[in-house]
Amino acid sequence: MSSLKSVLAFSTRALTTLKKQTHVIYIKRTLLLTRQPLFKRADGRFILFGRQLSSTGASAEKAEDSLLKWFLLLIPAATFGLGTWQVKRRQWKMELIADLRRLTTAEPIPLPVDPHELKSLEYRRVKVRGKYDHSQEMYILPRSPVDPEKEAREAGQLSSSGETGANVITPFHCTDLGITILVNRGYVPRKKIRPETRMKGQMEGEVEVVGVVRQTEQRKPFVPQNDVERNRWHYRDLEAMASVTGAEPIFIDADLGSTIPGGPIGGQTRVTLRNEHIQYVATWYGLCAATSYMWFAKFVKKIKM
Repeated sequence: MSSLKSVLAFSTRALTTLKKQTHVIYIKRTLLLTRQPLFKRADGRFILFGRQLSSTGASAEKAEDSLLKWFLLLIPAATFGLGTWQVKRRQWKMELIADLRRLTTAEPIPLPVDPHELKSLEYRRVKVRGKYDHSQEMYILPRSPVDPEKEAREAGQLSSSGETGANVITPFHCTDLGITILVNRGYVPRKKIRPETRMKGQMEGEVEVVGVVRQTEQRKPFVPQNDVERNRWHYRDLEAMASVTGAEPIFIDADLGSTIPGGPIGGQTRVTLRNEHIQYVATWYGLCAATSYMWFAKFVKKIKM
């Protein structure tokens, strides 16, 4: 019993001494040490409770940082590629617009009747001679008047003139070809849609019409179906229009020079395509510059973000 008391007394004195002479400090985690308390003994030596990071763990952490670094570099690389692609797309669009304008301003050729040849002639200027059949007029509506100069100024912008009406489609019997085709005579305001409101422009004699060849049009999303019974057309369906009038599925837009005073205003062919690629170029190159700077600051200059 006395021996047990002696051991307990010694243990108590040792713990008391250790508590009085020990200072607990903390150090930040480094590549070699974890964040653990260090005990300083009376003789100045440290007792470390913890473990060193293995060289394998440090290598794995370094590999992960390297992988993240090169993965994030894909962002500026991808945005640079998209910006360059938009530059090429803009060049293609400008060339396409120029081609359309050349076709619509070229010298007119006689209208061919071969369907296969006509398919390759969209927007090509042609000329025909014959008579209109005003008794079978059709109306594509609503439509806004086309102003070529305004179209060029506002290319790529969402705008509207605020004025709406209809395009008047009239069967035209070609006396030199012996067939009847469909001619978009042009635009009339809403109050002039009915033929009796524009009798002065209902030419009865033989006339020559110059216009551009157009193909059938697919119905776009949210565009209503054509109402054949009420003679309200919303898109150009050549087969249906030809079936109603007995004409051939050949369609031309009369040019401005074919306008008859008091009648529809010709030249309603839109040849200016939307061209917003310069905005896309600025957006993608701007993102490329911003993300490139962020990558350089973080991984090269080691700036904390």
